[in-house]
Amino acid sequence: MAEAASGVHLWLVPTPVGNLGDLTYRAAEVLKQADAVACEDTRRTAHLLTHLGISRPLVRLDAHTMSRAERTFGQYPKLAYVSDAGTPGISDPGSELVQVALRLGGRVEALPGATALIPALVLSGLDTARFTFEGFLPRTGRERKERLAAIAARTETSILYESPHRLHATLTELAAVCGGARLASVTRELSKKFEETRRGPLTELAQAFEGGVRGEIVVVVSGRGVGELLPGETQTDYPGLAAGWATEGRDAREIRALLQSRGLRKNDAYQLALGAVQAQDSVPARPFANAPLEES
Repeated sequence: MAEAASGVHLWLVPTPVGNLGDLTYRAAEVLKQADAVACEDTRRTAHLLTHLGISRPLVRLDAHTMSRAERTFGQYPKLAYVSDAGTPGISDPGSELVQVALRLGGRVEALPGATALIPALVLSGLDTARFTFEGFLPRTGRERKERLAAIAARTETSILYESPHRLHATLTELAAVCGGARLASVTRELSKKFEETRRGPLTELAQAFEGGVRGEIVVVVSGRGVGELLPGETQTDYPGLAAGWATEGRDAREIRALLQSRGLRKNDAYQLALGAVQAQDSVPARPFANAPLEES
């Protein structure tokens, strides 16, 4: 691929979340050829470059200094960016730097490499087919409550980052909104000497980490099971809902979709929807003018 007409070239370079041996050969080569290395913490990145035997100018670009980005590209058009650990742009200001580079007509490359969320998800033993990454939750307020409620209601696995001193409080809140029996895992110190993953119900995990913990932390929470009631919920009257919607004149396909959206399994929703529409009609009738309701 040809260089951008502006001459700006940004590399997003993943750095190890723990073990320095996890840095890829390509990442090391990019750090060598860049005009400069931008980073969140120059001291931490200097340690990494010294370990690799690389000497490049270092520029601090974090959430508080991103206003310098355009000026930095003017001085160092070929710029490598690293965060403190993991892949830049994930829960750090790397995405803002990408926007600046694109606005300048630059070329952006994101190298594959280290990240904490995927290893923690795999280690959790929970469903990996579908998941949502929450990053860091807001510390307080309405948005935090809304995000916690979304995790509780979600049917796919949820992944979030947390700081050591807030871990116990977050696990306790998750147990309150999801139910203490909801399965989860806590992974800390990935790829380091004291790496640990604990798995179990949220209540047990909250108790296990009540005394505090050290290290970088990833929490993985299982999705809501079929028919699982959240704290404070009552059993849903699916037949009553289906009958009510049929009385309103909704067709079977629409009723099935509504039942599924409330947590009912597909086949059960099919049977209830079809039965409700047929019961509403004076004679058994096809629920759709153009095609029958298919179970699959």
